[in-house]
Amino acid sequence: MTASPEELRKQWMSHGLTSDTLNPDPIKQFEAWYAPAIDSGIAEPNAMSLATTDADCQPWIRTVLLKFYDAAGFVFYTNYESAKAQQIAANNKVGLLFPWVALGRQVKISGTAEKVPTAESMKYFASRPRGSQIGAWASTQSRVISSRFLLDAKVDEIKRKFAKGEIPLPSFWGGYRVTPLEIEFWQARESRLHDRFVYTRNESGWAIERREP
Repeated sequence: MTASPEELRKQWMSHGLTSDTLNPDPIKQFEAWYAPAIDSGIAEPNAMSLATTDADCQPWIRTVLLKFYDAAGFVFYTNYESAKAQQIAANNKVGLLFPWVALGRQVKISGTAEKVPTAESMKYFASRPRGSQIGAWASTQSRVISSRFLLDAKVDEIKRKFAKGEIPLPSFWGGYRVTPLEIEFWQARESRLHDRFVYTRNESGWAIERREP
């Protein structure tokens, strides 16, 4: 039987995080934390906060969903005409945060975002539920809209347009891969004396250092 999130939190807080338990590869270390986060039953373990900045250096943050990750980075999908996409086009330095608060863990990532190849976006889009595919076509993400009625009407229009056959990938929709430059693993401990280990990319691979809480 899988331990509850509260049981896992207590267990991990008690054991803490030490350098000898860390994988030298931060992606493999992420996998070692991500798998139990999924198994724990917490809601949306793949939800991650995405931070960007606009032309005035004003930070913006929102939640997106991790859809894939590997040694090259962390992938999410969105509308390429959205506010976040426009900000990434102007400054592709971004931040990600996995806030597994119920488990007493966080993973923070700093890196750069680039569009994934169209073939990758097509493959993922084809795997989405039909309703989500229609939603991608219907929403001009981040634009002002006067009422929900207009959005629902656009959805109905798209349903009629693609009533027969498969729904194609919109030209304005696709993925971004965030290539990490720094990844921090944060483990909650008693008295707020948390464990923090930071991986920083260098010419030979990754350097690891402990930081104070």
